[in-house]
Amino acid sequence: MLLLEPLKPLKPLKPLEPHIPDKLSAYDLSLEEWQDWLKRNGEAAFRAGQIFDWLYVKRVGSFEEMSNLSKPLREKLTASFEFVSLTEIARQQSKDGTVKFLFELADKNAIETVIMKHNYGNSVCVTTQVGCRIGCTFCASTLGGLKRNLSAGEIVAQVVQAQRLLDATGERVSSIVIMGIGEPFENYDAMLKFLKLMNHEKGLNIGARHITVSTSGIVPNIYRFADENMQINLAISIHAPNDELRSRLMPVNRRYPFAELIEACKYYLRTTGRRITFEYALMGGVNDKKEHAEELAEVLKDMLPLCHVNLIPVNFVLERDYKRTERDDIFAFQRILEKHNIPATIRREHGSDIAAACGQLRAKHLESQ
Repeated sequence: MLLLEPLKPLKPLKPLEPHIPDKLSAYDLSLEEWQDWLKRNGEAAFRAGQIFDWLYVKRVGSFEEMSNLSKPLREKLTASFEFVSLTEIARQQSKDGTVKFLFELADKNAIETVIMKHNYGNSVCVTTQVGCRIGCTFCASTLGGLKRNLSAGEIVAQVVQAQRLLDATGERVSSIVIMGIGEPFENYDAMLKFLKLMNHEKGLNIGARHITVSTSGIVPNIYRFADENMQINLAISIHAPNDELRSRLMPVNRRYPFAELIEACKYYLRTTGRRITFEYALMGGVNDKKEHAEELAEVLKDMLPLCHVNLIPVNFVLERDYKRTERDDIFAFQRILEKHNIPATIRREHGSDIAAACGQLRAKHLESQ
Protein backbone atom coordinates (compact mmCIF):
# COMPACT_ATOMS: atom_id res chain seq x y z
CA MET A 1 0.00 0.00 0.00
CA LEU A 2 1.21 3.51 -0.80
CA LEU A 3 2.69 5.34 2.17
CA LEU A 4 1.50 8.93 2.24
CA GLU A 5 3.68 11.66 3.75
CA PRO A 6 2.40 13.80 6.64
CA LEU A 7 0.44 16.84 5.56
CA LYS A 8 2.24 20.16 5.37
CA PRO A 9 0.50 23.55 5.49
CA LEU A 10 0.07 25.24 2.13
CA LYS A 11 1.54 28.63 1.41
CA PRO A 12 -0.95 31.15 0.01
CA LEU A 13 -1.12 31.11 -3.76
CA LYS A 14 -0.01 34.32 -5.40
CA PRO A 15 -2.06 35.39 -8.42
CA LEU A 16 -0.32 34.68 -11.69
CA GLU A 17 0.98 37.64 -13.62
CA PRO A 18 -0.89 37.74 -16.94
CA HIS A 19 1.03 36.69 -20.01
CA ILE A 20 1.29 39.72 -22.27
CA PRO A 21 2.48 38.86 -25.78
CA ASP A 22 3.92 41.40 -28.19
CA LYS A 23 0.68 41.28 -30.19
CA LEU A 24 -2.82 40.05 -29.43
CA SER A 25 -3.81 36.81 -31.07
CA ALA A 26 -6.37 36.86 -33.86
CA TYR A 27 -8.27 34.33 -31.73
CA ASP A 28 -8.28 36.54 -28.62
CA LEU A 29 -11.11 38.80 -29.74
CA SER A 30 -14.85 38.25 -29.53
CA LEU A 31 -17.06 39.35 -32.43
CA GLU A 32 -17.99 42.50 -30.49
CA GLU A 33 -14.34 43.28 -29.80
CA TRP A 34 -13.55 42.89 -33.50
CA GLN A 35 -16.38 45.32 -34.28
CA ASP A 36 -14.99 47.86 -31.80
CA TRP A 37 -11.46 47.49 -33.16
CA LEU A 38 -12.63 47.98 -36.74
CA LYS A 39 -14.59 51.11 -35.87
CA ARG A 40 -11.62 52.58 -34.00
CA ASN A 41 -9.47 51.95 -37.05
CA GLY A 42 -11.82 53.55 -39.55
CA GLU A 43 -13.27 50.32 -40.92
CA ALA A 44 -16.82 49.04 -41.26
CA ALA A 45 -18.04 46.97 -38.30
CA PHE A 46 -19.59 44.33 -40.59
CA ARG A 47 -16.06 43.24 -41.50
CA ALA A 48 -15.95 41.55 -38.08
CA GLY A 49 -18.29 38.84 -39.37
CA GLN A 50 -16.04 38.31 -42.37
CA ILE A 51 -12.98 38.00 -40.15
CA PHE A 52 -14.79 35.47 -37.93
CA ASP A 53 -15.71 33.47 -41.03
CA TRP A 54 -12.09 33.36 -42.18
CA LEU A 55 -10.85 32.40 -38.71
CA TYR A 56 -13.38 29.75 -37.70
CA VAL A 57 -15.17 28.52 -40.84
CA LYS A 58 -12.45 28.71 -43.51
CA ARG A 59 -9.72 28.38 -40.85
CA VAL A 60 -7.01 30.28 -42.72
CA GLY A 61 -3.53 30.69 -41.30
CA SER A 62 -2.83 34.35 -42.19
CA PHE A 63 -4.58 37.66 -42.74
CA GLU A 64 -3.25 37.75 -46.29
CA GLU A 65 -5.59 34.88 -47.16
CA MET A 66 -8.66 36.96 -46.24
CA SER A 67 -9.30 37.90 -49.86
CA ASN A 68 -12.56 39.82 -49.40
CA LEU A 69 -10.83 42.34 -47.12
CA SER A 70 -9.03 45.30 -48.65
CA LYS A 71 -5.25 45.21 -48.78
CA PRO A 72 -4.93 48.22 -46.43
CA LEU A 73 -7.14 46.44 -43.86
CA ARG A 74 -5.14 43.23 -44.17
CA GLU A 75 -1.99 45.26 -43.57
CA LYS A 76 -3.52 46.86 -40.46
CA LEU A 77 -4.50 43.43 -39.16
CA THR A 78 -1.05 41.99 -39.78
CA ALA A 79 0.55 44.94 -37.98
CA SER A 80 -1.75 44.64 -34.96
CA PHE A 81 -2.40 40.92 -34.49
CA GLU A 82 -0.76 37.56 -34.93
CA PHE A 83 -2.01 34.06 -35.45
CA VAL A 84 -1.13 31.88 -32.47
CA SER A 85 1.89 29.86 -33.41
CA LEU A 86 1.39 26.24 -32.31
CA THR A 87 4.43 24.38 -33.59
CA GLU A 88 3.98 20.62 -33.50
CA ILE A 89 6.83 19.08 -31.48
CA ALA A 90 5.39 15.58 -31.34
CA ARG A 91 2.31 13.64 -32.36
CA GLN A 92 1.29 10.23 -31.08
CA GLN A 93 -1.58 8.17 -32.46
CA SER A 94 -3.18 5.34 -30.55
CA LYS A 95 -4.63 2.18 -32.03
CA ASP A 96 -8.02 3.41 -30.74
CA GLY A 97 -7.75 6.57 -32.86
CA THR A 98 -6.71 8.95 -30.08
CA VAL A 99 -4.24 11.58 -31.31
CA LYS A 100 -2.09 13.45 -28.81
CA PHE A 101 -0.14 16.57 -29.76
CA LEU A 102 2.71 18.31 -28.00
CA PHE A 103 2.72 21.91 -29.22
CA GLU A 104 5.38 24.56 -28.72
CA LEU A 105 4.13 28.08 -28.07
CA ALA A 106 5.78 31.26 -29.29
CA ASP A 107 7.70 31.59 -26.00
CA LYS A 108 9.02 28.00 -26.33
CA ASN A 109 6.79 26.59 -23.61
CA ALA A 110 5.06 23.29 -24.45
CA ILE A 111 1.41 22.25 -24.06
CA GLU A 112 -0.67 19.16 -24.86
CA THR A 113 -3.89 18.77 -26.84
CA VAL A 114 -5.73 15.49 -27.45
CA ILE A 115 -8.30 14.40 -30.04
CA MET A 116 -10.42 11.47 -28.84
CA LYS A 117 -12.61 9.38 -31.14
CA HIS A 118 -16.03 8.36 -29.84
CA ASN A 119 -18.93 6.63 -31.52
CA TYR A 120 -20.82 9.92 -31.19
CA GLY A 121 -18.07 12.12 -32.68
CA ASN A 122 -14.70 13.70 -32.03
CA SER A 123 -13.82 15.29 -28.71
CA VAL A 124 -10.89 17.64 -28.15
CA CYS A 125 -9.25 17.94 -24.74
CA VAL A 126 -7.57 21.33 -24.31
CA THR A 127 -4.95 22.74 -21.98
CA THR A 128 -5.46 26.04 -20.10
CA GLN A 129 -2.10 26.56 -18.37
CA VAL A 130 1.56 25.83 -19.01
CA GLY A 131 2.04 23.37 -16.18
CA CYS A 132 -0.02 23.23 -12.99
CA ARG A 133 0.40 24.16 -9.35
CA ILE A 134 -2.56 22.27 -7.88
CA GLY A 135 -0.24 19.40 -6.95
CA CYS A 136 -2.51 16.34 -7.24
CA THR A 137 -0.26 13.48 -6.21
CA PHE A 138 -1.39 11.11 -8.98
CA CYS A 139 -1.11 13.50 -11.94
CA ALA A 140 1.80 14.19 -14.31
CA SER A 141 0.59 17.72 -15.12
CA THR A 142 2.01 19.14 -11.92
CA LEU A 143 5.53 17.84 -12.61
CA GLY A 144 7.70 20.89 -13.20
CA GLY A 145 5.22 23.28 -11.60
CA LEU A 146 3.29 26.10 -13.20
CA LYS A 147 4.84 28.47 -15.75
CA ARG A 148 1.95 30.70 -16.84
CA ASN A 149 -1.67 30.94 -17.89
CA LEU A 150 -2.65 30.58 -21.53
CA SER A 151 -4.53 33.39 -23.24
CA ALA A 152 -8.01 32.69 -24.57
CA GLY A 153 -6.52 32.75 -28.06
CA GLU A 154 -3.95 30.09 -27.18
CA ILE A 155 -6.74 27.82 -25.93
CA VAL A 156 -8.86 28.52 -29.03
CA ALA A 157 -5.90 27.75 -31.30
CA GLN A 158 -5.76 24.19 -29.97
CA VAL A 159 -9.30 23.49 -31.15
CA VAL A 160 -8.72 25.19 -34.51
CA GLN A 161 -5.57 23.13 -35.02
CA ALA A 162 -7.47 19.94 -34.19
CA GLN A 163 -10.26 20.90 -36.56
CA ARG A 164 -7.75 21.51 -39.36
CA LEU A 165 -6.51 17.94 -38.92
CA LEU A 166 -10.07 16.60 -39.03
CA ASP A 167 -10.85 18.69 -42.13
CA ALA A 168 -8.69 16.31 -44.15
CA THR A 169 -11.23 13.51 -43.58
CA GLY A 170 -14.36 15.65 -43.62
CA GLU A 171 -14.91 15.30 -39.87
CA ARG A 172 -15.52 17.96 -37.26
CA VAL A 173 -14.95 18.64 -33.60
CA SER A 174 -18.24 17.74 -31.96
CA SER A 175 -17.36 18.28 -28.30
CA ILE A 176 -14.72 19.88 -26.09
CA VAL A 177 -13.44 18.92 -22.65
CA ILE A 178 -11.34 21.38 -20.67
CA MET A 179 -9.41 18.68 -18.84
CA GLY A 180 -5.88 19.10 -20.17
CA ILE A 181 -2.88 20.49 -18.32
CA GLY A 182 -3.65 23.11 -15.69
CA GLU A 183 -6.57 24.17 -13.51
CA PRO A 184 -9.15 25.99 -15.69
CA PHE A 185 -10.70 27.84 -12.76
CA GLU A 186 -7.32 29.38 -11.94
CA ASN A 187 -7.38 30.88 -15.44
CA TYR A 188 -11.04 31.77 -15.15
CA ASP A 189 -11.39 34.84 -17.38
CA ALA A 190 -9.49 33.35 -20.31
CA MET A 191 -11.40 30.08 -19.92
CA LEU A 192 -14.75 31.90 -19.92
CA LYS A 193 -13.85 33.85 -23.04
CA PHE A 194 -12.76 30.62 -24.72
CA LEU A 195 -16.12 29.03 -23.90
CA LYS A 196 -18.02 31.91 -25.44
CA LEU A 197 -15.85 31.90 -28.57
CA MET A 198 -16.34 28.17 -29.08
CA ASN A 199 -20.08 28.45 -28.59
CA HIS A 200 -20.55 31.45 -30.89
CA GLU A 201 -22.83 30.75 -33.85
CA LYS A 202 -20.46 32.52 -36.25
CA GLY A 203 -17.47 30.61 -34.91
CA LEU A 204 -17.02 26.85 -34.55
CA ASN A 205 -20.57 26.84 -33.15
CA ILE A 206 -20.04 23.99 -30.70
CA GLY A 207 -23.14 23.60 -28.55
CA ALA A 208 -22.76 24.56 -24.89
CA ARG A 209 -24.04 21.16 -23.79
CA HIS A 210 -21.22 19.57 -25.78
CA ILE A 211 -18.57 21.40 -23.73
CA THR A 212 -17.38 20.25 -20.30
CA VAL A 213 -15.08 22.09 -17.92
CA SER A 214 -13.39 20.26 -15.07
CA THR A 215 -12.06 21.81 -11.88
CA SER A 216 -10.20 20.42 -8.88
CA GLY A 217 -12.38 22.55 -6.63
CA ILE A 218 -11.50 26.24 -6.74
CA VAL A 219 -14.48 27.11 -4.57
CA PRO A 220 -14.87 30.88 -5.19
CA ASN A 221 -14.94 30.33 -8.95
CA ILE A 222 -17.49 27.52 -8.69
CA TYR A 223 -19.83 30.16 -7.28
CA ARG A 224 -18.88 32.54 -10.12
CA PHE A 225 -19.47 29.84 -12.69
CA ALA A 226 -22.86 29.03 -11.19
CA ASP A 227 -23.86 32.67 -11.49
CA GLU A 228 -22.87 32.69 -15.19
CA ASN A 229 -25.76 30.20 -15.58
CA MET A 230 -24.36 28.80 -18.82
CA GLN A 231 -25.38 25.48 -20.32
CA ILE A 232 -21.75 24.28 -20.11
CA ASN A 233 -21.27 20.95 -18.28
CA LEU A 234 -19.37 21.04 -14.99
CA ALA A 235 -17.15 18.24 -13.67
CA ILE A 236 -15.52 18.25 -10.24
CA SER A 237 -12.39 16.19 -9.54
CA ILE A 238 -13.22 14.77 -6.14
CA HIS A 239 -11.13 11.54 -5.85
CA ALA A 240 -11.89 10.98 -2.15
CA PRO A 241 -14.96 10.96 0.10
CA ASN A 242 -13.53 12.89 3.06
CA ASP A 243 -11.22 15.73 4.07
CA GLU A 244 -8.28 13.73 5.37
CA LEU A 245 -7.83 11.49 2.34
CA ARG A 246 -8.62 14.21 -0.19
CA SER A 247 -6.04 16.54 1.39
CA ARG A 248 -3.39 13.85 0.97
CA LEU A 249 -4.28 13.20 -2.66
CA MET A 250 -5.15 16.78 -3.61
CA PRO A 251 -3.38 19.52 -1.63
CA VAL A 252 -5.91 22.05 -2.96
CA ASN A 253 -8.32 20.54 -0.41
CA ARG A 254 -6.32 22.16 2.37
CA ARG A 255 -7.10 25.54 0.86
CA TYR A 256 -10.72 24.79 -0.03
CA PRO A 257 -11.85 22.09 2.43
CA PHE A 258 -14.19 19.32 1.39
CA ALA A 259 -17.23 20.71 3.21
CA GLU A 260 -16.80 24.09 1.48
CA LEU A 261 -16.49 22.35 -1.89
CA ILE A 262 -19.69 20.36 -1.32
CA GLU A 263 -21.56 23.53 -0.31
CA ALA A 264 -20.36 25.26 -3.49
CA CYS A 265 -21.58 22.28 -5.52
CA LYS A 266 -25.01 22.47 -3.88
CA TYR A 267 -25.17 26.19 -4.68
CA TYR A 268 -24.38 25.36 -8.31
CA LEU A 269 -27.19 22.81 -8.40
CA ARG A 270 -29.70 25.22 -6.83
CA THR A 271 -28.70 28.06 -9.13
CA THR A 272 -28.48 26.23 -12.46
CA GLY A 273 -30.55 23.07 -12.09
CA ARG A 274 -27.78 21.33 -14.03
CA ARG A 275 -26.08 18.07 -13.14
CA ILE A 276 -22.52 17.86 -11.81
CA THR A 277 -20.23 14.98 -12.75
CA PHE A 278 -17.87 13.97 -9.96
CA GLU A 279 -14.63 12.47 -11.24
CA TYR A 280 -13.16 9.79 -9.01
CA ALA A 281 -9.79 8.26 -9.95
CA LEU A 282 -9.51 4.83 -8.35
CA MET A 283 -6.11 4.03 -6.83
CA GLY A 284 -5.39 0.54 -5.57
CA GLY A 285 -5.41 0.34 -1.77
CA VAL A 286 -5.78 4.11 -1.38
CA ASN A 287 -9.33 5.27 -2.12
CA ASP A 288 -11.04 2.22 -3.64
CA LYS A 289 -12.30 0.27 -0.64
CA LYS A 290 -15.96 -0.57 0.02
CA GLU A 291 -16.06 1.88 2.92
CA HIS A 292 -14.89 4.65 0.58
CA ALA A 293 -17.77 3.90 -1.79
CA GLU A 294 -20.27 3.91 1.08
CA GLU A 295 -18.91 7.21 2.38
CA LEU A 296 -19.00 8.78 -1.07
CA ALA A 297 -22.62 7.74 -1.51
CA GLU A 298 -23.48 9.36 1.81
CA VAL A 299 -21.80 12.63 0.73
CA LEU A 300 -23.61 12.77 -2.60
CA LYS A 301 -27.09 11.57 -1.63
CA ASP A 302 -28.38 15.11 -1.00
CA MET A 303 -27.47 16.07 -4.57
CA LEU A 304 -29.66 13.46 -6.23
CA PRO A 305 -30.84 13.38 -8.96
CA LEU A 306 -28.39 16.02 -10.23
CA CYS A 307 -25.15 14.15 -9.66
CA HIS A 308 -23.19 11.48 -11.46
CA VAL A 309 -19.90 9.74 -10.63
CA ASN A 310 -17.33 9.00 -13.32
CA LEU A 311 -15.00 6.28 -12.05
CA ILE A 312 -11.52 6.52 -13.59
CA PRO A 313 -8.98 3.69 -13.33
CA VAL A 314 -5.86 5.68 -12.45
CA ASN A 315 -3.28 6.11 -15.19
CA PHE A 316 0.21 4.83 -14.51
CA VAL A 317 2.67 7.70 -14.14
CA LEU A 318 6.33 6.72 -13.86
CA GLU A 319 7.08 9.49 -11.36
CA ARG A 320 4.14 8.49 -9.13
CA ASP A 321 3.68 5.36 -7.04
CA TYR A 322 0.03 4.49 -7.50
CA LYS A 323 -1.30 1.23 -8.81
CA ARG A 324 -4.52 0.68 -10.71
CA THR A 325 -7.52 -0.77 -8.87
CA GLU A 326 -8.30 -4.34 -9.87
CA ARG A 327 -11.09 -4.70 -12.41
CA ASP A 328 -13.42 -6.62 -10.08
CA ASP A 329 -12.94 -3.99 -7.38
CA ILE A 330 -13.84 -1.21 -9.84
CA PHE A 331 -17.15 -2.91 -10.58
CA ALA A 332 -17.73 -3.55 -6.88
CA PHE A 333 -17.23 0.17 -6.15
CA GLN A 334 -19.69 1.02 -8.92
CA ARG A 335 -22.29 -1.43 -7.57
CA ILE A 336 -22.17 0.11 -4.09
CA LEU A 337 -22.83 3.59 -5.49
CA GLU A 338 -25.68 2.30 -7.64
CA LYS A 339 -27.14 0.47 -4.62
CA HIS A 340 -27.55 3.94 -3.10
CA ASN A 341 -29.07 5.27 -6.36
CA ILE A 342 -25.92 7.24 -7.24
CA PRO A 343 -25.47 6.96 -11.04
CA ALA A 344 -21.92 5.79 -11.77
CA THR A 345 -20.07 4.94 -14.96
CA ILE A 346 -16.55 3.71 -15.63
CA ARG A 347 -14.61 5.94 -17.97
CA ARG A 348 -13.56 4.36 -21.22
CA GLU A 349 -9.81 4.54 -21.64
CA HIS A 350 -8.32 6.50 -24.52
CA GLY A 351 -4.75 6.29 -25.75
CA SER A 352 -3.38 4.01 -23.05
CA ASP A 353 -0.75 2.76 -25.50
CA ILE A 354 0.62 6.27 -26.12
CA ALA A 355 0.76 7.66 -22.55
CA ALA A 356 -2.20 9.92 -23.28
CA ALA A 357 -2.81 10.76 -19.63
CA CYS A 358 -2.65 14.46 -18.92
CA GLY A 359 0.89 15.84 -18.73
CA GLN A 360 2.82 12.67 -19.57
CA LEU A 361 4.03 13.71 -23.02
CA ARG A 362 5.04 17.15 -21.79
CA ALA A 363 6.88 15.61 -18.82
CA LYS A 364 8.94 13.45 -21.19
CA HIS A 365 9.71 16.53 -23.29
CA LEU A 366 10.90 18.48 -20.23
CA GLU A 367 13.15 15.59 -19.18
CA SER A 368 14.80 15.55 -22.60
CA GLN A 369 15.75 19.23 -22.50
